[in-house]
Amino acid sequence: MKWSICITQFEQYLRLEKSLSGNSVEAYLRDIRKLTDFLAFKGITVQPEQMSPPVLREFLEWIAGLGMTAHSQARTLSGIRAFYKFLIMEDMLTADPTDTIEAPKLSRKLPDTLHFHEIEQLLAAIDLSTPEGTRNRAMLETLYSSGLRVSELLDLKLSNLYEDMGFLKVAGKGDKERLVPIGRDALKHIQLYREGVRCHLNIKKGHEDYVFLNRRGAKLTRVMVFTIIKDLTAKAGIQKTVSPHTFRHSFATHLIEGGADLRAVQEMLGHESITTTEIYTHLDRDYLKQVIKDYHPRS
Repeated sequence: MKWSICITQFEQYLRLEKSLSGNSVEAYLRDIRKLTDFLAFKGITVQPEQMSPPVLREFLEWIAGLGMTAHSQARTLSGIRAFYKFLIMEDMLTADPTDTIEAPKLSRKLPDTLHFHEIEQLLAAIDLSTPEGTRNRAMLETLYSSGLRVSELLDLKLSNLYEDMGFLKVAGKGDKERLVPIGRDALKHIQLYREGVRCHLNIKKGHEDYVFLNRRGAKLTRVMVFTIIKDLTAKAGIQKTVSPHTFRHSFATHLIEGGADLRAVQEMLGHESITTTEIYTHLDRDYLKQVIKDYHPRS
């Protein structure tokens, strides 16, 4: 079996049977390409069915030597495991060479968040006198109000805005749809953007239903959203690394700190497992510890 044939079949399986998003499929394929790049670099001529645990261990040592973090190493190994499970499922293999490979130990890193006053600083740094500023305010209000992933924000459609109900229909990971509440402020700024900016754009064919567009009338890109937030962070004087995901983390953290039910937060974030959502309870405990440290006379 050639690598190219197996990888093509794996890609078709991820897209058609697993219904994964384009970004998720590309992430899996990158993991496999790292392994094939290693084999080419080392001059190791093995096909997928000839892979052995010693070669995989050497591969993990190699990517660690390149400076890849333990988390990235574990993610890469996870992608390779999925590839070999697919080959076994399709009866292309009988033994899984990844079975005896241990992933690097991971420390559970708490996500960066913004305090509410920092959120307000960022929003205040937006120049609302420009069309782009009006759009950016609506965009960031939506990110923080509903805890969306950046891909979910970019794919948000006018037909999925239920303004009278105060909900958005969001297509999350694996194209799983969920209903997410959206606040009054976010809806107000979306309306201002639609009525004052978006309606004047020359919208490209096929992009008519997307909410947030660039000045050429096309759907925004991930890079553009990251750049907008990076520039605003510098302008607001916030000394943190802020990304679109920071708004999602802040949304969840502020809900938990305010006493929100963990299951409700899980549903809004679109987490498949509640253990993923539980990281925000750890954040909350750290916040409580800090309150004791700052204000208790015996601390």
